[in-house]
Amino acid sequence: MKNSNSDQVIGIRSGFANGFRKHVRLGPKIYETVKGKLSLGARIVQGGGVQKVFRRLFSVNEEEKLLKVSQCYLSTTAGPIAGLLFISTEKVAFCSERPLTFTSPSGELVRTAYKVIIPLKKIKRAVQSENVKKPTQKYMEIVTVDNFDFWFMGFVNYRKAFKYIQLAISQF
Repeated sequence: MKNSNSDQVIGIRSGFANGFRKHVRLGPKIYETVKGKLSLGARIVQGGGVQKVFRRLFSVNEEEKLLKVSQCYLSTTAGPIAGLLFISTEKVAFCSERPLTFTSPSGELVRTAYKVIIPLKKIKRAVQSENVKKPTQKYMEIVTVDNFDFWFMGFVNYRKAFKYIQLAISQF
């Protein structure tokens, strides 16, 4: 029996739904994570779209083009941080979806976004990885030329994000 177009659309939708469900489960509380996603979406719309948000958050020159934006988590020693991974023709950049609270050197509490910027020319390699016990849990490691490594996980669409990382790196 032939697959109809509606079967293909259902397959795409269920793949997205599975990716989104896995993404949301990485957060500490599902309610808080979904609330954060809705808030993030509202901020992007108010900010004029992802292109403008990217340009406002990070130092971007005129020639730089945004290739892909993915929702994911950055693994840190304090636990995973939800945010957006921006892949451009010049850099890979991450910004947390909500501000984090830090203590300043003077002892004051400061709320600010957690940001990471990795220039493409500083990336040695990007490696795919998966949880041995749960192969559906995929990870992406980005290693810089000075041997720092950044681990990203919980992508809504892991394959597409990795494809764009590879494409961006191959240009250098």
